[in-house]
Amino acid sequence: MTIAVGIYMFDEVEVLDFAGPFEVFSTAARLGARQQPDQPAPFRPTLIADRARTVQTRGGLPIGCGASIAAHPPLDVLIVPGGVVDAELARADVIAWIARTAPTTRITASVCTGAFLLAKAGLLDGRRATTHWEDVDDLRRQFPRVTVETGAPWVDEDRIVTSAGISAGIDMSLHLVSRLAGEPHARATARQMDYHWRTPAGA
Repeated sequence: MTIAVGIYMFDEVEVLDFAGPFEVFSTAARLGARQQPDQPAPFRPTLIADRARTVQTRGGLPIGCGASIAAHPPLDVLIVPGGVVDAELARADVIAWIARTAPTTRITASVCTGAFLLAKAGLLDGRRATTHWEDVDDLRRQFPRVTVETGAPWVDEDRIVTSAGISAGIDMSLHLVSRLAGEPHARATARQMDYHWRTPAGA
């Protein structure tokens, strides 16, 4: 079975916040297809924006998104990256979509300041979470019902997983591959990417 991974895109999204997870899941898919060519690829990542359009990322890199929050495949995993999220936090349609979509997924995750969008959607209430070190105090202040942790690349609360800043999204995504397709597949993916996979102490 192919696991559908949706990555939400918006103007001023941090490039590595979405590109890191996309690379992890696309690499994991290629490895799966190579190892079992008679089986469907284990993952299929899709970029989703408010509407089908070109998103202007932070730093100006344009990225085309063919799926929208109104029309996208059913998702097994939803990833909300970070960047400059102020405009997205003010968008009731986006927050409602995240809140509505999360219960239908196996895992909903955030990278960096994407945690603010999950918190605004009510998904982090009563849970542990993390974000970029520079934004920890703001997350605590704006969302006091969230237990904000620091010092680990990601925090796994079963169906909700959050990561620290930028490159930590790669570590978290490898962790999700491990959960969904097994640790050997995650380690093979990290090796294929020539990436040193950071894990929390004891994980």
